[in-house]
Parts: sequence; structure tokens; C-alpha cells
Amino acid sequence: MEVDPYTEDNFYDDLMRVTEDCADPDLALLLVRESQPTVRWMKERGIRWIPMFGRQAYKVGGKFRFWGGLVLEAVGGGPGLIDMEYASAARAGIDVRFETKATRVLTDDRGRVTGVMVRTPAGSETITARAVVLAAGGFEANPEMRTRYLGPNWELARVRGTPYNTGDGIRMALDIGALPWGHWSGCHSVQWDLNAPWHGDRKVGDNFQKHSYPLGLIVNLRGERFVDEGADFRNYTYVKYGRAVLGQPRRTAFQIFDQKVVDILREEYRIREVTKAEADTVEELARKLEIDAAGFARTVREFNAAVAKDVPFNPAVKDGKGTRGITPPKSNWAQPLDTPPYVGYAVTTGITFTFGGLKITERGEVIDCEQRPIPGLFAAGELVGGLFYHNYPGGAGLMAGAVFGRIAGRSAARASQA
Repeated sequence: MEVDPYTEDNFYDDLMRVTEDCADPDLALLLVRESQPTVRWMKERGIRWIPMFGRQAYKVGGKFRFWGGLVLEAVGGGPGLIDMEYASAARAGIDVRFETKATRVLTDDRGRVTGVMVRTPAGSETITARAVVLAAGGFEANPEMRTRYLGPNWELARVRGTPYNTGDGIRMALDIGALPWGHWSGCHSVQWDLNAPWHGDRKVGDNFQKHSYPLGLIVNLRGERFVDEGADFRNYTYVKYGRAVLGQPRRTAFQIFDQKVVDILREEYRIREVTKAEADTVEELARKLEIDAAGFARTVREFNAAVAKDVPFNPAVKDGKGTRGITPPKSNWAQPLDTPPYVGYAVTTGITFTFGGLKITERGEVIDCEQRPIPGLFAAGELVGGLFYHNYPGGAGLMAGAVFGRIAGRSAARASQA
């Protein structure tokens, strides 16, 4: 395997570039500098890692070549990560309560946090604490909040994960004077199978996503392209392209490939729960997918004629094999669509998490509207605002949750002993 170095400067530059320099520079720098120490700290506590051969590498010249600065994942993916974290918590003597919903952060007359009110099947209960860490996710599963803050039609997006991230943690903090912060009209979204359920399926996991689009074409129901599929590695474009699909007719798009690349599509294209069609001609594929056949055939003809013939194809680097004279262009990995049978996958927009949330200090303290820390209140994860704007570099959300979770936990431990 071959892995290019990914330095702190690389990470910071990627983060600031894709967020259009809106990310809080202090939070961004803290995330960058603490990322590797946090991964090593997690390893010491039983979290195991493995290279992402199936998702972040191509075999070129007999070696797996990783790209996009994203190399490792937890063994077993998301479910594996959760299982290992539960095991680590159990070894540390941490009590995990299920069916226990926090409904209110409690404070004394001086504004210091004293605990939380929770609701259980047996009724309401007060849990006292000298420090509280809010890590309850964003409002991606709340259709009303999505429409209010993200805009029209976001209530129609599919929710990739749990139906329970409805903004409650953010609301509880705002109720005691926390400052709203970050990109409240922005979110992480992806291209998601058109017929996926309205909320995530724990059996399928994240395999409804479709992230090999740089190897093919993306068209709408009119058969028209609407993004540069090869503008960058998918790590740096998949969030904004997921949002772009929402603006297409019937919030629908189609990823189209031929047999030259089918064997190197990511593993999620081979699951049983997929909306796809296959055909020996472009026109037949269009009819099967209910795309405008004439428009699609015209798009393919124009695209094939525009592909640069004098540049070799290499999916593991930004190869510069682009198009000339068409709009939008395809900047990298452009190959003629000419090797049947052709395969098409129908996608829509799937929302992952929202970018707006709470303002925190570098110690994880939640800031109030007077720019002062709320004593005893800390936050981590997706409800932290100020880090992601417009777009997002792949893997940075999980890393941010881990980094700021560790920071908030340490700060809360110190506060609870003060």
C-alpha cells in the first residue's frame, strides 16, 4: 500500500478551503492538532483501526494507493466503533442509560448547571451533576427545524441516521441563554438511494450512499449534467453535490457508469437494497430509469466528444483527464461512456447532520449570549457550531466529535471536582 503524508498543514488547508475560510480558525487548528493524539488515545482504550481499502484506495501498479487524506476507519465501521466504545465505557465503570431522554438543563440562581431533567418510561426524574456535556447531535431529523433553517424542500430529504436527532440538545442550551453559532442554513448531505427509507436502516447502515460518482456521470431526469463530477476527490465534493441533487426535478439524479469502471465502484453499489438499471444502449438505460432519452443521449454524445484523449486515466490521483468545450466540465477522471452494458443508479438527497449549533471555547465550554461561559455546561459533536460551513472534508465530523468530546469530558471532570 502507498499512503501520501497528510500533514497538519494539509488538514488545516483542506478544512479552510472547503468551508470557504468561514471555519473558526482557533477551533479548526485545535481539531487539526489534536486529531492524531485523540486517535492514539482511543486506541489505548480499545478502539481498533483498519485501512479503508474498499472505500479510499485504488489498486494501481500492484499497490493500493490511498487518496484524499482519509486512510483509517474503525474495525466494523460505525457499528463496530459503537460496540468498542460501549466496551471501553463498561471497563471504566460508566453507567449508560437507555430510554432516558434529557428534556431540560437545570441551573441554580447564579446560572451554574446543577443537572438535567430526564423523562423515562417511569416518569420524570432529576439527575444532579456539577457538570453536563451536551453531545446530542444536530436537528437533521426534525423536519420543521430543517425547513425553518435550511430552507424549502429540506423536509423532503431522507435522514441517513437516527430519527432521534431532533435538536433537543441545542434547544436545552438555548433555553438557558446559550449563544446560537455557526452555519444554521448549512448541513452535511450526500447522494442517497432514491428508494431508501425516510430514516436510516441499521442493517444497511451507510450503504445507501453512493460515492463513486467521480468515475462516471451524474444526470437529472432531463438527462442533463449539472455538476463537475471530477472537480476534486469525493471527500471534498460529496457534501455540496448531495445538496445539489435537492435542487433537481423531483429531487432525483442518476449516476451513470460503463463497464470500464464497474469493477472499481465502492462496495455500497453491490448491496441488494439498491435502485439501479442496466442496459446495452444509452437510450434503453434512459427508458428503464425514466430519464428523458433524447436529452440523455445528447448529453452522452457531447460528453464523449469532449473527453481529452491524450491524458491517461488514474483514479488514485487528480489525473487532469478532463473535458473541453462543455458546461459543466469534468475536470478529472473523464472517460468516454462507450463500453456497454451501461449501469445507472437512482439517487436523492440524504441529510447526515446540520452545521448550526452552539458556540464553545477551546475548553469545550458553552458560551452564552453575553460571550461568557455557562458554568458547568460543555458541548461536543454535531451540535457544536462554527466548524463546518457550506461543505466538509470527509471524515472530519467523526474526528471533530472525538477531539472535542475528549476535551469536553476532561473539562467537565475538572469542573465537577472544583
